[in-house]
Amino acid sequence: MKYTTPQWDDTIVALATPPGIGAIGVIRLSGPLSFSLINRLFPSKNLEAQASHTAHVGVLRENGEALDEVVVTLFKGPRSYTGEDVVEISGHGSPYVLQRIMDACLRAGARMAKPGEFTQRAFLHGKLDLAQAEAVADLIAANTAAAQRNALHNIRGGFSAELKELRNQLISFSALIELELDFSQEDVEFADRSQLYALVTGAHERVSKLAASFQLGNVIRNGVSVAIIGKPNAGKSTLLNALLNENRAIVSEIAGTTRDTIEEVLNIDGILFRFIDTAGIREHTADQIEKIGVEKSLEKMQQADIVLYLFDVNTIQPADLQQVKHEFDAAGYNYLLVGNQVDKSAGELASDQRQLTSGPNMLLISAKQGQGMELLKERLVDLVLGGQVAGDTTIVTNARHYHALQQILSSLADIRQGLDNHLPGDLLALDIRRCLHYVGEITGEVSNEDLLDYIFSKFCIGK
Repeated sequence: MKYTTPQWDDTIVALATPPGIGAIGVIRLSGPLSFSLINRLFPSKNLEAQASHTAHVGVLRENGEALDEVVVTLFKGPRSYTGEDVVEISGHGSPYVLQRIMDACLRAGARMAKPGEFTQRAFLHGKLDLAQAEAVADLIAANTAAAQRNALHNIRGGFSAELKELRNQLISFSALIELELDFSQEDVEFADRSQLYALVTGAHERVSKLAASFQLGNVIRNGVSVAIIGKPNAGKSTLLNALLNENRAIVSEIAGTTRDTIEEVLNIDGILFRFIDTAGIREHTADQIEKIGVEKSLEKMQQADIVLYLFDVNTIQPADLQQVKHEFDAAGYNYLLVGNQVDKSAGELASDQRQLTSGPNMLLISAKQGQGMELLKERLVDLVLGGQVAGDTTIVTNARHYHALQQILSSLADIRQGLDNHLPGDLLALDIRRCLHYVGEITGEVSNEDLLDYIFSKFCIGK
């Protein structure tokens, strides 16, 4: 159903900066009483008579007692983040002082904001659509350049724009088809079926690309797990230390030193890679603890987004490496075969070794000497992006959006099938309305109170 904007008559307040000691803390109010409420605590001047988007320095007082010297910034609705009257109080970052100001605002008539309520009010007042509002939370949670770029793109309406044109065109066709129903006895067609077919075909292609981008979106949002797999003493722990540029894992000549998995995160070109150093894999071991470590290594390999198989280029047998490659291909792994310890080759590798390590999924390094680390990072990024550019391209990172896109694709396929089968207008209109419903679920034109409460409850308080 369509969620209508409630007419709020209350004013909310919350701390907009992280809790704890800092140079400055910001308290935000939004609602019809924001200006009059703060005016009672700010005797320096009449804030209700001041212009919007102005800042005022003065002392906040409650019952004559000074609370803090602050800067009060005014934003009159609808020219504000929420679309309502908004006041931001910048005070000194003492938790005690900020809490006293909050308590004074509450006693003056405000109430504590719920998580995400400022952004929820911005959505319900038409300042943001739902996809843009969710991108606000994504931007706050962004911890890489790629996540930041994608969230900003969506806040500026990049994702919404992809759907807006489709929605408007479908509404236009739906109106014409439903108009035909009013003249059903006269057997007339107002909607050009060939144009609708072309629209649906093009829309299906665009929406398919958006849905397909969800795999990359997951990478941008959650990072990539890379399992470093190989036999004992292949140099897995040395490689992890070289990538991190620190001695994170214990390195020893004794086979089976790594008994448990070690996980570390590295930001490479704006993508978070979670490297997992695993126990060396060998088929027979009498050590029960090492055996458990090997089992965990195999488990991590199956769960990883990328498998990095490390081997000693000086001792590997061609048949063994081909067997590994065959097994990885059969299992559908996204993998790299990395030949290590080229520094011990004493010059040129044998011709069969060089030929063996020349494939597209293979490269040579020396983890101990740090040789080939930058190339390895480039190859890892290439494996993740697959030639996709995460610039101004819309990339879907939200699972809710992805599932709605799947429903849109299903609806578009039904419309196209209906046109192929020359279905009557009333049945076509049902499929178009279903498609419009799922487009509206993403942008918020169609929503319900429970869904909105769930989405905004995941925001931090004060945003």
